[in-house]
Amino acid sequence: MPENLPWLAVAVLIVALLYSSVGHAGASGYLAVMALFSLAPEVIKPTALVLNVLVAGIGTWHFWRAGHFSWRLFWPLAVLAVPLAFVGGYAHLPAPVFKILLGVVLLFSALRFLIRPAADEVAHEPARPVALALGGGLGLLAGLTGTGGGIFLTPLLLHLRWARTKTAAAVSALFILVNSAAGLVGNFASTTHLPTCAPVLAVSAVLGGAVGSYWGSRHLQPAAIKRCLAAVLLIAGVKLIFVR
Repeated sequence: MPENLPWLAVAVLIVALLYSSVGHAGASGYLAVMALFSLAPEVIKPTALVLNVLVAGIGTWHFWRAGHFSWRLFWPLAVLAVPLAFVGGYAHLPAPVFKILLGVVLLFSALRFLIRPAADEVAHEPARPVALALGGGLGLLAGLTGTGGGIFLTPLLLHLRWARTKTAAAVSALFILVNSAAGLVGNFASTTHLPTCAPVLAVSAVLGGAVGSYWGSRHLQPAAIKRCLAAVLLIAGVKLIFVR
């Protein structure tokens, strides 16, 4: 168990609070703070997957109850994503490769917070083969890195005008949930254990997400929060790629 676990738990709680206040589950943020605390890849990936399952499950429930979920859009994206997320979770990349891949994911995530979203309208749904291929690729990436895949799926759904904002969020929440669960099962199948710090960080993520989703948008400026999160992601991404 990391010696700086109390500080790491506080960092995860803050990340969960900030991300949930702007409508995100926080996968890239958890990965970033664990990278900044120099946790090993074999700890980062399964821990991030545990946090993803919990926070994405909360988001899925709320969006489902609100009526924003689209099964027609979701299932073609998920049908290949789930088995490939299992494969990605089972696989163990060499540490240098994992750090570079994760660093690229975090830098992409940072840019996403700085780019203004596209107009909230739908032009057309994705063609079935495109959805299958996209979902499969994102599922594999989700399992390999512990991100869940939603950090890529949501902007694609919006910028390609395949879904409106709330539908994209609802579909991405369940996409993250099923991919993270499959990746976690795959990882557990290859390691037969979870990191000892995972339960403590899971409690922090749930508490932060619950508080942030209720209070964040009422008392904080979303634009400022996004810039702060982008800065953290940029620092973590650069650290992973360039610092040895």
